[in-house]
Amino acid sequence: MASLLERTYNPDVLTCLANLSNDEVFTPPELANRVLDMLPKELWEDPNVRILDPCCKSGVFLREAAKRFIGGLAPIYPDRQERVDHIMHEQLFGIAITEMTSLMSRRSLYCSKYANGRFSVSLFDHEEGNVRFRGIRHTWKDGKCVYCGASKKEYRRSADLESHAYEFIHTKRPEDIFKMKFDVIVGNPPYQLNDGGNKASASPLYQLFVRQAKKLAPRYLVMIIPARWYTGGKGLDSFRQEMLSDNHITRLVDFPDSKDCFPGVDIAGGVCYFLRERDRNVGLCAVETISENQTIEAARDLDEYPVFIRDSRALSIVHKVQKLHEATMDTQVSSRKPFGLATNVKPEKSGDITLRFIGGEGPFSRSHVTAGFDMIDKWKVVASYVSFDHAGRANKDGKRKVLSVMRILPPGTICTETYLVYGSYDTEEEALNLQRYLSCKLPRYLIAQMSTGQHLTKSTFALCPIPDVDVEWSDKTLYECYGLNASERDAVESSIIEIPMEDSSND
Repeated sequence: MASLLERTYNPDVLTCLANLSNDEVFTPPELANRVLDMLPKELWEDPNVRILDPCCKSGVFLREAAKRFIGGLAPIYPDRQERVDHIMHEQLFGIAITEMTSLMSRRSLYCSKYANGRFSVSLFDHEEGNVRFRGIRHTWKDGKCVYCGASKKEYRRSADLESHAYEFIHTKRPEDIFKMKFDVIVGNPPYQLNDGGNKASASPLYQLFVRQAKKLAPRYLVMIIPARWYTGGKGLDSFRQEMLSDNHITRLVDFPDSKDCFPGVDIAGGVCYFLRERDRNVGLCAVETISENQTIEAARDLDEYPVFIRDSRALSIVHKVQKLHEATMDTQVSSRKPFGLATNVKPEKSGDITLRFIGGEGPFSRSHVTAGFDMIDKWKVVASYVSFDHAGRANKDGKRKVLSVMRILPPGTICTETYLVYGSYDTEEEALNLQRYLSCKLPRYLIAQMSTGQHLTKSTFALCPIPDVDVEWSDKTLYECYGLNASERDAVESSIIEIPMEDSSND
């Protein structure tokens, strides 16, 4: 019979934590170690290295770093307690995102929620040790925080409630927090906050943590962040440009499905983590894409396109398509509210045209249309601005549909902002040919490269050529047109669901 010791299972408590939300996600120890593995091994043998986690939740990064230092510094500090004291006092620092996570982080690092408590593995003369928390308040202007964009209506709270005003990003001088230089900054920052917009609108936060960290000029910067910045994301255009043009980013690990990184956590567009090395300037970044049990590695020029095409297999296809220098669908697809009508606009009692809305169709007055006048009396191909795929993810077979059901609206029929207009034409046959073209796999494969989230915009179509609508396109003719080889055709066929024309309803 197995001994009691062999039968007893003592799980790591940090593997058992429930996430605060999908915006504040705890990092499992296994993931934290994969992130730390990107750092040079010789760091753990250097007693002068200082590490900062500016967004501590569980303290897992600091705890796992401490383990590595304890092993690496043994030759320099043979006495274990002296070694531990040096590491805890001189090498590891954290800024917690809440008072609760400050206690959790100290418990993980010092084995005591109070660094000056009798159970602390290294005694400090104050309870915080080097893991601090300050109850920062937002600075309001015009209803929003000037630092993070949080909504005053949502986050102006009494002092006894959590404000979510994170210290690291609520200052113009992050270097004044600890008044020291750091060799490594590592963390998994909060992802977004409500900004007071419609339908629980939220603005991203993680890019603010990355930018603040770069201000401190660490030798190594490693962070886990959502991947929405690749192609879209609210207010992320300048951040995307900064990241893609940064030749100091040497590694990027990408998870198109966030659950492959954080089990059970659904984050639209997936997540990634990256390594930025201050003292290295590289032309190509080592990109690793992990999907279920498959890993694809490639050396990539991040700045090759205005967006990051996450599927490395798609690059050769995009190159071949772009060789023909054709105009692209983003110049043709409508913006939101193609006819100036919000989603909540409904049909009227009478009218001289027809309105297509989320609940069906009904009469509407032409005089109430405020945009898209040139499209009213044409044949239009429309579809919902919401992608068919949940959060831009593939189905259980690894395939995506990308576009929702397409409909053809006849002359005199318009739609609300529930729909995008993909094209408008003088004849029904031209509209049908655009519908046939977008039902092909290759166009949707190209659109998918620009889609990391739930919503489609005109910019999502920037890689997809405008077709000749006098032609009835098929995938076979498209593959031949662009000269795709067998491997490239397989990449498309294995990624995109077939849409029979009968599935593209005209009802």
